[in-house]
Amino acid sequence: MTTTTRPSRVVSVPLDSLWERFSTVAPLVLIGTLEADGSPDVAPKHLAMPLSWRTLFGFVCSPDHATYRNAVATETFTVGFPSPELVLASSLAAGPRDTDGDKPTLEMLSLSPAHVVDGVLVGGCAVSLECRLERVIDDLDENSLLVGRVVAAHASERALLDTAPAATPRPDGGPLLVYVHPGRVASVHDTKPFPYHRGFHR
Repeated sequence: MTTTTRPSRVVSVPLDSLWERFSTVAPLVLIGTLEADGSPDVAPKHLAMPLSWRTLFGFVCSPDHATYRNAVATETFTVGFPSPELVLASSLAAGPRDTDGDKPTLEMLSLSPAHVVDGVLVGGCAVSLECRLERVIDDLDENSLLVGRVVAAHASERALLDTAPAATPRPDGGPLLVYVHPGRVASVHDTKPFPYHRGFHR
C-alpha cells in the first residue's frame, strides 16, 4: 500500500530574517589564528567550505572579529573539523576575552603548533587544514569571505574514505558533526551513495 504525504502550504518568507526561518545544514569548523602577540585564537564558524575541487578553502567572517583581523595580518589560518565529542569545547572557543585580553575558554581545547604555517591545530579534530590566505572579498553585506590555499592537511585514519567507487566512511570512523542553522548541531551516523545520473561529470 502506497501512502502519500500532503504537501504543506507554501508561504512567503520575510527577507529580513530569511536564514532564521528554516533549517540549513553546514559543516561546523574551528578556525585557528594567531594574535599579534603570538597567542592562539580559535573560533567556531559554519559558513565555511571548499571553494574548488583542489585546495581552496573559504569561510565567512565579520571584519569586527579577531579571526578576520588575525588572518589578514598573518596571512594564515587553520581549519579543524571537530568530532561530535568536541561540541562543548567548540562552543567555549567562542567565549569572550577577559580584561587582560586572555581567552580562558581556550584551555578546554588541546592546541599544538601547525606544521607548515604559523598557527595552531586543535586536537581531536577528524581533519585539520593549514592554509595561506590568498584573497579577501569584503562587503558581503556586513561580512567578508576569506579564501585560503590549503598547504598541508592532516586526518585521522578512521576519517579517511576508501578510494573504491561509491566509497563511504569507514564503519569505525564515527559520526560526522554538522551545524544545523539556526543554533543546533547534529551527528550524521549514516550516509548513502548519491544516485548520480549516468554520464554525470562534476
